[in-house]
Amino acid sequence: MAIKIQPVGDGGLRIGFGERIDPEINREIRSFVNELERNPIPGVVEWVPTYCAVTVYYQPHRIRFRELCQQLEAIGKRRVPVTEEDARVVELPVVYGGEYGPDLESVARKNGLSPQEVIRLHSDPSYRVYMLGFVPGFPYLGGMSERIATPRLKDPRPRIPAGSVGIAGSQTGVYPLETPGGWRIIGRTPVRLYDPDRNPPVLLRAGDLVRFRPIPVETYREMEVKGCEGVEPAAAVCDGMDRRSEQ
Repeated sequence: MAIKIQPVGDGGLRIGFGERIDPEINREIRSFVNELERNPIPGVVEWVPTYCAVTVYYQPHRIRFRELCQQLEAIGKRRVPVTEEDARVVELPVVYGGEYGPDLESVARKNGLSPQEVIRLHSDPSYRVYMLGFVPGFPYLGGMSERIATPRLKDPRPRIPAGSVGIAGSQTGVYPLETPGGWRIIGRTPVRLYDPDRNPPVLLRAGDLVRFRPIPVETYREMEVKGCEGVEPAAAVCDGMDRRSEQ
């Protein structure tokens, strides 16, 4: 896949891999980022993967734009393809509906489904983390069934609790912090996606696979109080640990 490099101000550039949200493009981006991590370029400060591109920030007094482009093009040619087996798998327990998912029933009505069908369709897939943004640790997840796709709220809520699981169009995501938002909230996880005292503070990263596991309200409250300790398999996630796919 050919890449397209464009300048972003005087200290950044955008490496484009296409113009659509697509699993194949995501694999290309992940392989490119993996190569950057294995062979860091002096003068490059950081890189940010998105749906269709990677933005690279650099120090122009250490490396010139043209030289950086040449090195990035070389990385694009030698990168190693990634497979699904390379992905980290993170499971998030979720209580759906009620006070924790006030929009579950409206999502069901809009799509001609029962709340139980929405829960099943939402929790069945494994979701790819395409990118992080909006607030620290907010994952934009791809792979949701179009059968439960629902537009954002016309009037965003001024406060969305941390851990809220939402739907916006054909996307789903999780709010790591309490913040305003317009996504349709269908549930909540007790797992902290962002913790400034944890290293690293953000639980998920681009390229991960996320699986939602429905839990009852009583289990949610127990996990919230106990910090998820002693509850498997979510305990490892709540401790900031991860599990890899056994596929």
